[in-house]
Amino acid sequence: MDFFILAILVAIGIFVLNGQDQRRRIALLGSHLSQYQIEKLMEALTQGYLRALGEKDEERRTQIWNLLSTTETQLCEQFSRFATSFARVPAEETRVSKIAFAIPYIDKLLPQATFDLRQAFAIHAKGMADTVQNTAQRSPKDKAFTMSAELFLMQHTCHWFCKSKVVASARMLARHQTAYAQLLEAVSPGTRKAYSSLIES
Repeated sequence: MDFFILAILVAIGIFVLNGQDQRRRIALLGSHLSQYQIEKLMEALTQGYLRALGEKDEERRTQIWNLLSTTETQLCEQFSRFATSFARVPAEETRVSKIAFAIPYIDKLLPQATFDLRQAFAIHAKGMADTVQNTAQRSPKDKAFTMSAELFLMQHTCHWFCKSKVVASARMLARHQTAYAQLLEAVSPGTRKAYSSLIES
């Protein structure tokens, strides 16, 4: 009986500590993101992609693609500024657990089992910029597909930092019907290589 009581107390303690740690992470990330319109631009861009892909008239579709290029550029510029600003956050505050489930203060207990969020954001910023500049000469449709994947992977990273990898993956699957493994396959090769190296090193 004592064992079950102890187990319940430990579970409650972990739950409370996790909540405190996650609130701190959410507040940190939110305080930096609030200075930009990244989320608003992401929504406008993804909706614009859907509108362009659903447009049957070729001339009208071309017009939409051209209009979206402005939004793409704005989003890239804002995220680049955000990543540069976030890079000034102390390293001890930006560790992300590689362990799938949330363990309170794992960044303090096992720093070797974490990666640096600042480096992840730098990878995302470069991936978005390269995709928008279209250095790979993708068609508008393929470019939109790759850019969407770059954005969704960045969103996954944010949720991973604030909650856990499991929660981030579940949210991605529920919101975009896309599994984490599919995201990694859909981003540009440069992003996939750099991101995989970061989280697996």
